[in-house]
Amino acid sequence: MIPFRKLSKREPIEKVIVLSIDLALYQVSVLMNGEEHLLSDSRGKPLRAHNTLDIEALFEGYNVQNMVLRHESAYDEMVNQPVRQGSNRMEVPLGRNGLGFAANDSV
Repeated sequence: MIPFRKLSKREPIEKVIVLSIDLALYQVSVLMNGEEHLLSDSRGKPLRAHNTLDIEALFEGYNVQNMVLRHESAYDEMVNQPVRQGSNRMEVPLGRNGLGFAANDSV
């Protein structure tokens, strides 16, 4: 895990990955130098938000090449379907629209 405050605004971030972990709960990972790292807040806990705009706002001014929303469904497991050979991971590009505001100053 990497603390959010340790990210440099100049260093390129290949991808910001907003992980959908519940109905309205998201965690944040970054892909840097080909490696994916979970981000933490100022308390050392996984960086979380209740909407994607707050996450977009955190990265204003950072050198982010791509930002995506990632979802992996547990539906097949919940309805007792056989295990799939491949992943059911889905990534959807997020726009950098500048509409967000940093609601959480504790990062």
